[in-house]
Amino acid sequence: MAAGTAQSPPRLPELLESGWRLLDEVEASTEPSSGAPALQDKVRRGLDLLQQAAHGVAQLDLFSQNEDLEEIASADLKYLLLPALLGALTLKQVNLSKRLEHVQSARAHFMNFLKLCKNYKIGKFHLPPTPESPNENEPSESTSEAGPAGRQSSLVALASNRQAKIARYKQKKEVESRLASMKAFVESGQAEEEQIREFYLLHIQKWITISLEETESIDQEMVILRGRNALKQASVSPQSSRQPRTAMKPFILTRDTIQAKVLGAGYPSLPTMTVNDWYEQRCKQDILPDKGIPQSTTDLEEEEMQKEQQEKKVEEDDEKTLQKERDWDDWKDTHPRGYGNRQNMG
Repeated sequence: MAAGTAQSPPRLPELLESGWRLLDEVEASTEPSSGAPALQDKVRRGLDLLQQAAHGVAQLDLFSQNEDLEEIASADLKYLLLPALLGALTLKQVNLSKRLEHVQSARAHFMNFLKLCKNYKIGKFHLPPTPESPNENEPSESTSEAGPAGRQSSLVALASNRQAKIARYKQKKEVESRLASMKAFVESGQAEEEQIREFYLLHIQKWITISLEETESIDQEMVILRGRNALKQASVSPQSSRQPRTAMKPFILTRDTIQAKVLGAGYPSLPTMTVNDWYEQRCKQDILPDKGIPQSTTDLEEEEMQKEQQEKKVEEDDEKTLQKERDWDDWKDTHPRGYGNRQNMG
């Protein structure tokens, strides 16, 4: 029958194991995520499988806030890891245009896992602050206080944070060592229920440390991504809002125009012709100076005759001329220069 030969949908354990195995393969790969289409295909298939598993867990209502860790069956403990595995695979997606969306989704998965562990009192840790908190970026009272007390408290907080990271790192290495020694025994099917329970609790502790580290890195990356998006919007908005400028029409100040009509332009009169026009007009009227043109021969002859006559008078010792020159010399000796110039003195 067709109904009997139809392939049944994968069961919940198979979905979890297949998705988890794809995550391990992606993390173990040495190929760059951006240049390996096959690797991104594994990421997409792993996300699809884990999302189906998470949907099945929600339908079965395996976990409740009203129950304790001891009430969860040992075989069901591994399903607590689903949000953390989803967050890790979400971070493996490569799409720069959707990077902020991916890290926000991954952070939500990690926070769901940490809150679930906090509810069941698995491990001792503090939940990371939410980025949407209004006081997240504001300094606390102890760190904002001026003076040595504020600086001392800030140094204490930094030292405490560093010690917590070192402790988490050591715990992670210890847990990984214990998991490596138990993995083959549990996967062989020979482990008892207590050993299976311990195995998955160790996995949960390992992923608590990973989730805390990834959440801290995501918060730092989100600040960078949001700053980059803000710069892009700032660089695009002025260009989109900029409108073509219309050419300015020439205008005349009314005050200056009226003032020029009443008081004049500031000089006797406006020019009515150019220098070239004036020169051509003078040429036509023949009232220009000689412009250095040589005189005619008759004029030259007259000047030469006058000079010759003057020289002859001097040579002949004309008495009138000599007497006039002597009188003029005597008068200059007894009168200063400009003595006889009484004109224009009022």
